[in-house]
Amino acid sequence: MFNKILIANRGEIAVRIIRACREMGIQTVAVYSEADKDCLHTLLADEAICIGPAPSTQSYLNMERILSATVAMKADAIHPGFGFLSENARFAELCSKCNITFIGPSAEIINRMGNKSAARKTMIEAGVPVVPGSKEAVHTSESGLAMAKEIGFPVMIKASSGGGGKGMRISRSEEDFTEHFTAAQLESVKGFSDDTMYIEKYIEKPRHVEFQIMADRFGNVIHLGERDCSIQRRHQKVLEEAPCSVISPELRKKMGETAVRAAKSVGYENAGTIEFLLDKDRNFYFMEMNTRIQVEHPVTEMVSGIDLIKEQIRVAAGEPLSVTQDQVEIKGHAIECRINAENPEKHFMPCPGLIRTVHLPGGNGVRVDTHIYGDYKVPANYDSMLMKLIVYDKDREAAIAKMQSALGEVIIEGIETNINFQYEILENQAFRAGDTDTAFIEKYFPEYVK
Repeated sequence: MFNKILIANRGEIAVRIIRACREMGIQTVAVYSEADKDCLHTLLADEAICIGPAPSTQSYLNMERILSATVAMKADAIHPGFGFLSENARFAELCSKCNITFIGPSAEIINRMGNKSAARKTMIEAGVPVVPGSKEAVHTSESGLAMAKEIGFPVMIKASSGGGGKGMRISRSEEDFTEHFTAAQLESVKGFSDDTMYIEKYIEKPRHVEFQIMADRFGNVIHLGERDCSIQRRHQKVLEEAPCSVISPELRKKMGETAVRAAKSVGYENAGTIEFLLDKDRNFYFMEMNTRIQVEHPVTEMVSGIDLIKEQIRVAAGEPLSVTQDQVEIKGHAIECRINAENPEKHFMPCPGLIRTVHLPGGNGVRVDTHIYGDYKVPANYDSMLMKLIVYDKDREAAIAKMQSALGEVIIEGIETNINFQYEILENQAFRAGDTDTAFIEKYFPEYVK
């Protein structure tokens, strides 16, 4: 087992990893930018080291500085969390060359599954159902339009290296294709330094359902059930729950076995997520794989009873999975609300600033993952997420009631947040009935997204 782990991240996920390490008796090193010197993760870790100015490119995305810090602090492993360098194959490769364990899959697997075009091709070869689309990468609007005509409109234009909703556009006709393709490609170049695109059939009113998988180096792969992440705005998740209310035990078994097969086909190791689109007729299609821990991992932990961060660390240290598939039991229902420093009424405009007062909810079945506290200044340089509020209860109806109660207790004074918007979602009758899809917010809250 590792003696010391450096967390190459910030905020609530860094705090989450530090807590898991503490419970395992592992020392931790926090890295921080100049803007994050007072962030909670720097205070909770055993040691902390500044790695540069506020801009991510000079701190949390600076591989050389992070590796230098790891060597200087004598850490033997790096946990990348999510975002930043968590799915960067070059970083994983550099860790290996420096004899530092990267807590995640190998650089080769990240490369193979992180590129959407390559992942799609791999899944087709493994017999995993995929959305009809381009078999090869697309670099020009002319070739993209030809493929779109062959597939049939509407189509989804996606950046091969994309994520977080960036580099994605829906084209509904030949007339608007070039405009959307150009916009998505420019966004991809700016965000990922990659102009590679691909085209796939746009599935109307789909659910976004993802399966959590975990794999060790001995070829053991299991799934821990699914999460419904359909409540999104601009392709970014807002609220997640587990399990999905419309998936039967038979469909769960089929989708779970498909997710395991997908992971085994590439020799996957560590935590990962197989994301599917589920259409209205309960047909499912592989969308992409995330080769890291996900923001929404707590809902899976709540219904499965398995600590995914600890499992990641054990697997990276060379230990076998702590459970087998037949030992995995999904019980009850969990919901996660992402509480962000943003103003929904102003198109979700980020609202950084000084938090004067914080009161967090508690009680049976209530969990809060956060890095904020009273008099904490939210920097303008990073993602606007302040905390994740997670609840667990016996069934979906009880979990919704518990989340409403918990949200009602949250007090964050000094900045704008999306707490009221989350409450509006929970009050919506379609949501309460489980009648949701990825266009839910556009349909029921158009005033916020137009």
